[in-house]
Amino acid sequence: MKIGVLSRNSKLYSTRRLVEAARARGHEVRVVDVLKCYMNITANNPVVFYKGPGSPEPEALEFDAVIPRIGASVTGYGCAVLRQFEVCGIYSVNESIAITRSRDKLRAHQLLARKGIGQPITSYAHSADATSDLIASVGGAPLVVKIMESTHGNGVVLAETDKAAEALINAFRGLEADFLVQEFIKESAGADIRCFVIGERVIAAMQRTAAPGEFRSNLHRGGTASVARLRPDERKLAVKAAQVMGLDVAGVDIIRSNHGPLVLEVNSSPGLEGIERATGKDIAGAIIEYMEKDSLKGPNKMKGKG
Repeated sequence: MKIGVLSRNSKLYSTRRLVEAARARGHEVRVVDVLKCYMNITANNPVVFYKGPGSPEPEALEFDAVIPRIGASVTGYGCAVLRQFEVCGIYSVNESIAITRSRDKLRAHQLLARKGIGQPITSYAHSADATSDLIASVGGAPLVVKIMESTHGNGVVLAETDKAAEALINAFRGLEADFLVQEFIKESAGADIRCFVIGERVIAAMQRTAAPGEFRSNLHRGGTASVARLRPDERKLAVKAAQVMGLDVAGVDIIRSNHGPLVLEVNSSPGLEGIERATGKDIAGAIIEYMEKDSLKGPNKMKGKG
């Protein structure tokens, strides 16, 4: 197969591993920066053009399949390029609609809630008059405030008192930032579990534990990773959450609470470095193997609605 990996940086660990795994299985693979693509949108001959560094002329890209590794900062344009590949009849391991759905944190929480998937209590409001109601609706402080576009734990803040929460919420409103207010699950003790879902299975899971004095467990913020052993209900929850988003490959973050496992987030471009090193599993190879089989079903799956 001719495979395109849609990534802005060919040196990133996840991108390199996908390229290595695809070549190891006999595929022709190429990394493409979506910001260097442009589109010819016509009914009869849809095309994605690419003008890479040092290329005198743009070229029409032709792939059998693409693997999107679209960063949060370029979600809009990246998904537009991915949609154009889909219009061209090219298979994508995660579709554009599923990626945009998962990147909109409010929409994602709403879709998960509609399907009865447990999450920390989450609130959202526009009016400054609703600040005290927002705080009360999640059970009061301590609580977590999350910027909608947060990644790697950036823009995620813990407010330990109601007064601190009120000041934080009003500050975010003053910056005209969209944010969510979320219940803080004390018993999780600064730990969560990243479940790596491919298709209908969790193929690997790691527990991420926050550094001392930190409540965010992200590895980018000094958290540590170890192999996690999942219960059947946790596996089922992770797979269902990925399916609600319409994602074939996803990192589903869950926490253990006194009333069962809860979903924190569903990531459409989960990193491979932490989980491969923690578990010793060839996650990149598993993605390529899944793609080989799933692409035989055709390019337009359009899983999930909303």
